[in-house]
Amino acid sequence: MRNKKNILFATIALTLLSGFTYVISQTKPATEPKIIQDTVKNVKPNIIALPTDSVFTDKGLKLKTYKKNAHASYYSDKFNGRKTANGSRFNNSKYTAAHKKLPFGTRVKVTNEANGKFVIVKITDRGPFVKTREIDLSKRAFMEITKHKGAGAMKVTIETIIE
Repeated sequence: MRNKKNILFATIALTLLSGFTYVISQTKPATEPKIIQDTVKNVKPNIIALPTDSVFTDKGLKLKTYKKNAHASYYSDKFNGRKTANGSRFNNSKYTAAHKKLPFGTRVKVTNEANGKFVIVKITDRGPFVKTREIDLSKRAFMEITKHKGAGAMKVTIETIIE
């Protein structure tokens, strides 16, 4: 009886020891090669990439005029990093805008009526809280289309992009 216990104990010990050795041999090396993400983006033909976070297609883009001769202004730098009404953080270097009624996530084409320049922005906030103004653009979007860099407001045409 004692001999059977010793054999059983030896078998269990050997099994555990060999399993432990197997686990050690299966662990990953301490220096693993770093995975570098591919930074090349696929670009569809006939698409013009604007300096925005959206893509504008010349052909087949469906626009619906929302308002002509609307007053636009831009956010002050003091709002950088604050939460917007949709919960994201505001960044004056992105192409975003605030509108009183348009749903969050709506993409709009804002065209400066004085020079014909336009940007495409995404509605992420509510405002402006001035009765005479229709839309507040991020500083980057505003400066991209303004005629005079020192201006604080301009007349624009707002068109919603129907996807």
